[in-house]
Amino acid sequence: MSLSISVALCTHNGARFIGEQVRSICLQTLPPAEIVLSDDASTDGCVEAAQAALEACLLERPGLAIPLHVIRNAIALRVTKNFEQAARACSGDLIALSDQDDVWPPERLARMAAEFDRRPDLLLLHTDARLVDDARQDLGQSLFHALEVEPFERAWVHGGRAFDVFLRRNLVTGATTLFRRSLLEQAAPFPKEWLHDEWLGIVASAIGRVDMLEDELIEYRQHESNQIGARRDSFMGKVRKALASRGTTHQERALKAELLLERLLFLGDQVAPDTIRKLRDKLEHQRFRAALPPSRVARCLPVLREALTGRYNKFGRGTRGVVRDLFESV
Repeated sequence: MSLSISVALCTHNGARFIGEQVRSICLQTLPPAEIVLSDDASTDGCVEAAQAALEACLLERPGLAIPLHVIRNAIALRVTKNFEQAARACSGDLIALSDQDDVWPPERLARMAAEFDRRPDLLLLHTDARLVDDARQDLGQSLFHALEVEPFERAWVHGGRAFDVFLRRNLVTGATTLFRRSLLEQAAPFPKEWLHDEWLGIVASAIGRVDMLEDELIEYRQHESNQIGARRDSFMGKVRKALASRGTTHQERALKAELLLERLLFLGDQVAPDTIRKLRDKLEHQRFRAALPPSRVARCLPVLREALTGRYNKFGRGTRGVVRDLFESV
């Protein structure tokens, strides 16, 4: 028997685009069993636009029924907690996360669900995406291109080493993600310090199998109202980041590692000892970076010593992280 699919759709003042997304969900060759829409205090008629779009689409497909369950937040929960709320209200075997402003090709759910049907160990699957502008015009690059996904990162994910990749950086974009609802038993509640997609990805990779499809299985709309979005940095953009203020970035990353370690330790035997060891090493590296002195000159020797341990490569972007730690301003 095929696995049932719920769509966890989160909205916030998305009336401009929500109709196209709901219609693309309705027109899937493998329709979902339900849509759970969690609205984060919209004031623009977004929910009503979604309801109207679904009703219109179902009229075109006699015999098809897709229940729409709506949760309205009087006070905004923000992205992570809103997606957690939507996911926890889903009843399907699989949960597809959905933004309010993207468009799915008709075969998306069928293509992804087939992977779960044939792979009982698969907990979470994410994909590439085609980047488009607000009018759905092709921007000439994919999501993985914007993220500069390296060949070795693809190979590691396909080979069962997604946790090693995610200790370096997140590659999971929620809008492209499908996961088993059973993952929520370990992942919920989501820490507010993490984005929902990176949290689900790294927890899944710590206890089971995560993989990616390199097909562009959504149109990922980029516009001025994106809460996250995807852009490939130019060379000058990378230079500006290297010279930018350190701020609280490294303290925040250390805290996130601490919260992840706390959760994985709580999960006990579900997590391999080697996974815990790697995460403790990652935490030590993040604490080192957070404690670097304000003076660039004073940072030189400790940063070079840390670079010799190999941890900039294991837990970050290698030379890029070294350069940032040497040149970032206070």
